[in-house]
Amino acid sequence: MAINSKTQTPHKLLFAQMSSFFTELIKFTILLVLFSLQALFIMQKREPIYHFFTISCFFLLAITKYFISRPDSVYLVDFSCLKPPNFCRVPLSTYLEHAQMLDFLDKESVTFIAKVLTNSGQGEQTYLPPAIYYIPPKSSHIEATKEAHLVFFPVLEDLMSKTKITPSEIDILIVNCSGFCPTPSLSSIIINKYSMREDIKSFTISGMGCSASALAIDMAENILKTHKNSNAVILSTEILSTGWYPGKEQSMMVINCLFRMGAAAILITNKKEAKKTSKYKLLYTLRTQRAFDDKGYYSAIREEDSEGLTGVTLRRDLLQVAGETLRSNIFILGSKLLPYTEIILYANSIFRKKYLNKSTEIYVPNFKTVVQHFCLPASGKPVIREIGKGLKLGEWDLEPAFMTLHRFGNQSSSSLWYELAYMEAKERVKKGDRVWQLGMGSGPKCNSLVWECIRPIFREAHKGVWADSIDSYPVVSVGDKRSLS
Repeated sequence: MAINSKTQTPHKLLFAQMSSFFTELIKFTILLVLFSLQALFIMQKREPIYHFFTISCFFLLAITKYFISRPDSVYLVDFSCLKPPNFCRVPLSTYLEHAQMLDFLDKESVTFIAKVLTNSGQGEQTYLPPAIYYIPPKSSHIEATKEAHLVFFPVLEDLMSKTKITPSEIDILIVNCSGFCPTPSLSSIIINKYSMREDIKSFTISGMGCSASALAIDMAENILKTHKNSNAVILSTEILSTGWYPGKEQSMMVINCLFRMGAAAILITNKKEAKKTSKYKLLYTLRTQRAFDDKGYYSAIREEDSEGLTGVTLRRDLLQVAGETLRSNIFILGSKLLPYTEIILYANSIFRKKYLNKSTEIYVPNFKTVVQHFCLPASGKPVIREIGKGLKLGEWDLEPAFMTLHRFGNQSSSSLWYELAYMEAKERVKKGDRVWQLGMGSGPKCNSLVWECIRPIFREAHKGVWADSIDSYPVVSVGDKRSLS
C-alpha cells in the first residue's frame, strides 16, 4: 500500500502544479475580459449601467476570492500521551539510593537532591529512561537514540490506532525535543520507521524548552494555511539521556531532579469533514519571547560548569523572568479574548497607577469569563502557584497541573497534553468549553493555544495514560492546600 502511494507521488505533485497553473490562468482570463469590457464601454461611451455591471463583477470576484482563500479551520482530531513501561518507574527512595552511590556526589549534594525531591511535588510513580539507571548514568548517543525509539514509537502508534490514520496519510510531521538533535534528524527516524511518503513536510524543533509543544501547534497551523486538506502530526518529548548533568553545581543539579520521561502525539487537520469527529477547534495561537533581555536570556541556559561538565543552569530570578514573560503574552491574548468590560477595567487601573495614584494595584483580568480550563507549565509547585496567582485561578483550575506533576513529574513540553488528558478523564471538558494551553520555556518564550471543545468527550477515564490512576486523584497534599477537588 505504501509503495503504491510513493510511486504515485510525482504524478500527484504534477497534477497539483497543473491545477494551480490553470486556476491562476482562469483568474487572469476573467480579469482580462472585465478590463477589456470596461475599456470597450468607455470607448463607446456606453450608459452608466454598463459600467456598473463591470464594477459589480470586480466586487463579486474580489469577495469570492476572499472567501475561497480564507484559511480553513484547524481541528484537533485526537492526541495520545505516553505511558512509560513499568520498569522505568523511579520511586523517590530509589532515586536517592542511586544518588548516594555516585562517586562524584558528596553528602552535601545528596542532601540538596533530597530537599529538591521532597519539595518538588512529584509522587512515587514517575519515570526515567533506562540509561539513567546505570551507575553512573549513561549519556551516550546510542542510549539517547534508544530512548527516542522507546518514547516516539508507542505514542505515535497509539495515536494512529485511535484516529485510524495511516503513515501515508500524514502530510506534515513536526518533532520537538530540546536537548537531543541527532543526524539524521528525529523526524527522519520517524519517517524511516514508518515508511512515510517522500513528499511529507517534516521538521525537527530543538532548543525551545518546555514551550515547544505549543510552538509546534502554532507552526503546524501556519503550514496548514498553505496546504489545504492536510493532516499534521506533532510529536513532543524531551530526551533525558543526553541532558543528565554529571556534576555537583547545585543550580545545574535541579534539572536532574525535576525532569521525567514522557511524550505526546497530536493529530491536527484542516479537512472540513474532520469537524464531525474532532475533539477541539483551534481558536487562537500566540507566541511571545524575551530573548532580547539579558536577564531573561541567561535565566535558564545550557552551559559548562567550572570543571567543564555540561548542564542546564537555573538561576534564582527564573520565577521573576517567567512572570514578566507571561505578562506580555496575556496582555496580547487578553485583547483578543476578553470582553470589553475586563479590558476597560484593566486599562483604567493602568491609567490610575500611572497618572493618579502610584499605589493603585493593576487590575488582573478575569480570564475565567471566557476560558473554562487551563493547562499550565508543570515545572514545579512554585511556578504553578505563581502563574495561578497571576491569572487569579482557583485550586480547581490548578488541579490538572499539580496532579500531572505528582503522577508523571515535569515532562517538559508534553506535560500540557497530560493535563488535558486528566481533564478529559475527569469528564470536565464539555462541548462549547474553551481550553487554554500555556507553554513557557527557556529563551525565555511563552506560547498560548486556545481550543474550543466541539463535541461531547466522555468515557476517557479508564483508557489512555491516566487509566490506572485517575480514581486516586486528586491528591490533596500536592498543592499544599486543604482541598483541590
